[in-house]
Amino acid sequence: MDTSRRTRPRVGHIQFLNCLPLYWGLARTGTLLDLELTKDTPERLSEQLVEGSLDIGPITLVEYLRHADRLVAFPDLAVGCDGPVMSCVIVSQLPLERLDGARVALGSTSRTSVRLAQLLLAERYGVAPDYYTCPPDLGLMMQEAEAAVLIGDAALRASLHDAPRLGLQVHDLGLMWKEWTGLPFVFAVWAVRRDYLEREPAVVRKVHEAFLASRDLSLEEVGKVAEQAARWEAFDAELLERYFTTLDFRFGPDQLAGVREFARRTGPTTGFPADVRVDLLGGGEGD
Repeated sequence: MDTSRRTRPRVGHIQFLNCLPLYWGLARTGTLLDLELTKDTPERLSEQLVEGSLDIGPITLVEYLRHADRLVAFPDLAVGCDGPVMSCVIVSQLPLERLDGARVALGSTSRTSVRLAQLLLAERYGVAPDYYTCPPDLGLMMQEAEAAVLIGDAALRASLHDAPRLGLQVHDLGLMWKEWTGLPFVFAVWAVRRDYLEREPAVVRKVHEAFLASRDLSLEEVGKVAEQAARWEAFDAELLERYFTTLDFRFGPDQLAGVREFARRTGPTTGFPADVRVDLLGGGEGD
């Protein structure tokens, strides 16, 4: 990347395990020195990208679709799944079809997973729970609710450690979507602000290339990534390797079809058109 630029691009970084393969390789290639990284939750990074305090970064699918007129998505780069995702789940004391009117706690860190869970419960299971938002702590959630929606590392801990111990049911949102629609699901995309892209097109291309190279290197050496992550996480390397290879980091035609289907089903009630346009870096479009 061109280090002669006056300022480094301001780039967001989600501090969840599901994004580790997208960032791990950046240190190996030296690209981290060329980026001004901001670490935060998916929700906060989405807000910062939209408001302009970030130039490039991950943004939850719902927020991308709400603000697609200001953003251009990076092709072939996302966090999603084509079947199980492992880290976006509904944990329940009851079968899902019995949750009508029941209290369901929503973890407060991702609008996309929350909206997907609400969509699945309403349209696939025909139930209208009483939702409320709270911090993503399964123990606290289960004190007041019959079910909880969790994402990220909290969901991994809940589904793999806590739920089995407590006799709770775990329902994988990615698998539920795949069984319902036959399509992959995209939870977050990487995008650049249109105004920054107009000013710095070469820098944006370099950042995109760096993330693709980081992802590819991480997946080639996924065992090493998992071993390093296991040193500071409550999961062993074998489980982490399975998790990293379960996730889908692509954003191609199949993933775009999943985005379109989600927009069609939920757009009018979520704040974006059902036929929202998805512009991709390089001039492609997903509408």
